[in-house]
Amino acid sequence: MTNPHKGRTGLDRIRHAAGYSWAGLKAAYTGESAFRQETWLVIVAAPLAFWLGQGWVQVALLLGSLVLLLIVELLNSAIEAVVDRVSFERHELSKRAKDIASAAVLMALLLAAGIWAGAAWQHLR
Repeated sequence: MTNPHKGRTGLDRIRHAAGYSWAGLKAAYTGESAFRQETWLVIVAAPLAFWLGQGWVQVALLLGSLVLLLIVELLNSAIEAVVDRVSFERHELSKRAKDIASAAVLMALLLAAGIWAGAAWQHLR
């Protein structure tokens, strides 16, 4: 059995993929408070990257750490949605999946914080 949604090619496929991506961003922003908070963090912090960064490599690292945080949060939200779709019943594997996804967000936050702290330290000394 073939998936009827996999037959698109060319610009039609790109247009549909862009629509699905936009729908995913909208769903994450409206349905996930953590993603909303992190989006606003990025909106506020992104311009600061150009002031704080000393050269394009630092600016790229500062901005990249913020984008990575959003990417990991989107994956975390997707994992939570799939687990909840399967069952709301408490199960050790469901808890493990959600906990590991949450830990990935924590790691991305720590990475971003470390990059930003290092750039701030270098900038302010």
